[in-house]
Amino acid sequence: MSDAPLFAAREPIFPKRVSGFYRRLKWWIMGITLGIYYLVPWLRWDRGPALPDQAVLIDLANRRFYFFFIEIWPHEFYFVAGLLIMAGLGLFLFTSALGRVWCGYACPQTVWTDLFLKVERWIEGDRNARVRLWKAPWSLHKWRLRVTKWVIWLLIAMATGGAWVFYFADAPTLLRDLVTFEAAPVAYVTIAILTATTFIFGGFMREQVCIYMCPWPRIQGAMMDEGTLTVGYRDWRGEPRGKGNARRRAVAAEVGPALPVRYGAGADADKDTAAPRLSREGEVLGDCIDCMACVNVCPMGIDIREGQQLECITCALCIDACDEVMARIGRPRGLIDYLALDDRPPVLPGEHAPVRPFGNEVPEDQGAATGVPTPTAAARDGLDADATATTPIEGDPAPAPNAAEQPFTTSHSQDWTPTANWRHVLRPRTILYTIVWAAIGAGLLAALYLRPDIELTIAPVRNPTFVTLSDGAVRNTYDIRLRNKHGEPRDFAFSLTSDDDMALMLEGHAGVTVTVPPDATMLQRAYVIAPPETDAAQDERTTIGFTIRDTASGEEAHRETIFNGRGNNAR
Repeated sequence: MSDAPLFAAREPIFPKRVSGFYRRLKWWIMGITLGIYYLVPWLRWDRGPALPDQAVLIDLANRRFYFFFIEIWPHEFYFVAGLLIMAGLGLFLFTSALGRVWCGYACPQTVWTDLFLKVERWIEGDRNARVRLWKAPWSLHKWRLRVTKWVIWLLIAMATGGAWVFYFADAPTLLRDLVTFEAAPVAYVTIAILTATTFIFGGFMREQVCIYMCPWPRIQGAMMDEGTLTVGYRDWRGEPRGKGNARRRAVAAEVGPALPVRYGAGADADKDTAAPRLSREGEVLGDCIDCMACVNVCPMGIDIREGQQLECITCALCIDACDEVMARIGRPRGLIDYLALDDRPPVLPGEHAPVRPFGNEVPEDQGAATGVPTPTAAARDGLDADATATTPIEGDPAPAPNAAEQPFTTSHSQDWTPTANWRHVLRPRTILYTIVWAAIGAGLLAALYLRPDIELTIAPVRNPTFVTLSDGAVRNTYDIRLRNKHGEPRDFAFSLTSDDDMALMLEGHAGVTVTVPPDATMLQRAYVIAPPETDAAQDERTTIGFTIRDTASGEEAHRETIFNGRGNNAR
């Protein structure tokens, strides 16, 4: 049984500053998402004199959700459920197409951690300076930097918690109450909790939240396959790793003709060929110079060259760092890139010859010049030890004439073309997710625009089921709930639909018209009386209908219910 501990103390990570396309994209997304979060509660929307004018408001006291021109009532929770389902399907869609792009770009934990890291670099410096400060003993200088950083983090965390509570009440009014200490205690408690969690999660736990607390890294495995675009390392191009300098490139230029290299999607058109990189000992090297730039910029502290890992959030900062290095050493970008696991040069049947890092055969007579040993046929194909390097192998391509004068080529570099990225995105799986997601959205939009502005529900009073009056007439009682979704009071006129001549009376009203306040629900009790000689009074039950009409707009709502007669006593 292993003695390895079940928990390892956190090793601090100090990501290095990096610039490039994906870093700029992350800054833009951070600015947009933070702007939406902090500013939306202050947007106004005129709904009328009796309704709140905050554009986005979760009104728990009145059980309403306002989103610009949309108003969601408690009985319309299916809209919220539909939006949650769309959010889940959206995560499945983006993950199956582009990996954990939500985690890398828009997740709140990622956004606030990036913001806190920006403050940390501004105060303490870049990676090397922060490492030195971490290892240095506590001094007045170290205390000053740390306290300054913590204070700014705390202010950001307080703004985060404060912005959240503004979604649940009128923002200007709540801000005034908070400053004057007149707000409800729950507001202060909520702000304190969110401030503490933002400060701790974004400032100190960081990658541990993603690794140990968030369930999504464990779910994403079911959402991805070999065709999913995700951040990865082209090991067939980068291995074996090694340093390179001008002297070694000069040696490589003397070895032979240029080496045709198919770098894959994203390679520069003017750099499709490159001379081989050689180590000091003459070994052929891949494009990776093992500079650790991809590791130093990673906010999760992992090495993407080790393959797909649970900790990777596909933030793509390692791509920017690697592209910068490739530009400096004169190699095409894309050694680390958004790629699919199935985008590799194929190993063709019958191809037994030794292969260069880029998929290029080594001519036998240049083995000594390049330092690459030429294996024997036995080593290559498991033949007997007496076989030699020139022993022909069935299925091998015929050697080219004057091999020493030919470029290093294979069918890899001639025939293989990586799949275009759009083909990885538009796959049956992602198309199916898109169709389902769009269908749910279309259904919600249809339900939103087709819902009536007035609603009517009828509940017969069951105790008693009916009452027999002194003249033999039968009376049923109903509780009618009216919803007026307009921003002003509306008068609603009641009418009764029945095959018999029945009377309708409204409790508390002389006539059959009631006034419902704006954006409100009204409970009205109604009585329906059937004369003794009618079928409705004598039968067990009769179907009747209630109709209400908006006297201002003419809009109507109709519901049917049951009228219970004396026939119920015969059972």
